[in-house]
Amino acid sequence: MRRKSFTGVTVNHTLSLIVASGFCMGANNAVQAAEKKTYTKPPFAAFSSQMSDPLLGSDKYEKPVWNLHDTLNLPKWLSLSVEQRTRYETMDGSFKAGGKGGDQQIPLQTDVFLEARFNHLRAGAEFLDARQFGADSGSGINNTHVDEADFIQGYLAWADQNVAYSGLGAEVIVGRQSLNFGSRRLIARNAMRNTINSFDGVRLRLLDYNNWQFNAFVTKPVGRYPNNSAQLLDGFHSFDEPEYQTWFSSGFLEKYDIAWGINAELYLYHLDEGDRKRSQTANRRYFTPGMRFYMKPAKGAFDFQTETIGQFGTVRSSTAGNNSTDLDHSAWYQHLDVGYTFDIPWSPRLALEYDYASGDHDPNDRKDQRFDTLYGARRFEFGATGIYGAFARSNINTPGLRLTAAPRNDVQLGLSHRL
Repeated sequence: MRRKSFTGVTVNHTLSLIVASGFCMGANNAVQAAEKKTYTKPPFAAFSSQMSDPLLGSDKYEKPVWNLHDTLNLPKWLSLSVEQRTRYETMDGSFKAGGKGGDQQIPLQTDVFLEARFNHLRAGAEFLDARQFGADSGSGINNTHVDEADFIQGYLAWADQNVAYSGLGAEVIVGRQSLNFGSRRLIARNAMRNTINSFDGVRLRLLDYNNWQFNAFVTKPVGRYPNNSAQLLDGFHSFDEPEYQTWFSSGFLEKYDIAWGINAELYLYHLDEGDRKRSQTANRRYFTPGMRFYMKPAKGAFDFQTETIGQFGTVRSSTAGNNSTDLDHSAWYQHLDVGYTFDIPWSPRLALEYDYASGDHDPNDRKDQRFDTLYGARRFEFGATGIYGAFARSNINTPGLRLTAAPRNDVQLGLSHRL
């Protein structure tokens, strides 16, 4: 078998106009002392809509010295952000089956987020326009690259930092929303990818400050349309809609500092998928339990992360509409990394990594063992990817080495190698 070589180059340019007017409701047992804030640039991704945390009473990122909120003289109860990201990607040497030559793409992502807050209540909406230029019929673009002019969030929410003076914080969100839990391997708000997953449903969050946090949700995943490559290339517009025949739910428990600074997560996801009106599916019916233990990196100290995920249920042998053959599905995934952060300028961290994800042993045995990453960010462990996506979290057995450093608080450098 002839081995193909390929290289990829990605250039990012992000322009963000950020509003992050945080608020804090007094609670006797709530966290009152947050980290010391400094004026910094926002992250290079459309994450501003998740900046305000109504239970912790602080924002993940401080607003820049110049910001849209103050310029427009908006009231404190209103948050507005506008972000535009333009990226150029080029690839030489196709790794896809039957692929020839190289490819290029200019993905554009424009995100507008608006949220109003009234005491314990919030109402928010987020508009996303994700499109591309430069691709052609041989590029194989899909709805992970393009989702033109649609709403990815629209919700009502209620939050109380100290419910009935119990010391517990609680939050309920109803409507269309993006979800981001744990390691982001099974459900994530996409950062590098040009389009973003969203879900219609209800989410409950309970927080015992500095001790534990529990999230539960019941949703219908939102299908991005059109999902036809030719229509996407032609710029055909169709509004997204929930996958009415599909249910996706989870219970997710986090426990902080169980011993020696180690944090733990225990979770169970359930996916019950049916054929959609506008497309056929594999009718996945999966239970996906998992657990993660990790220690956060700190200067002059070792850290680690280990995550074990199982998966079982049934899946159709093909997506054909007339197919009724179910395969028994059983798969698993394992991640492990151990790192050390040096207490020197730039805080370099050196880490050894390992990932294993099961693949299908025999395509003719009426069993399926290929691990399914559900709605997770599929490839962040294998390098930032747009059109360049050689690896998925299935059928892999790969050790690796990673070196990261931060010359400034808004600059990150990384070098990684995988076997």
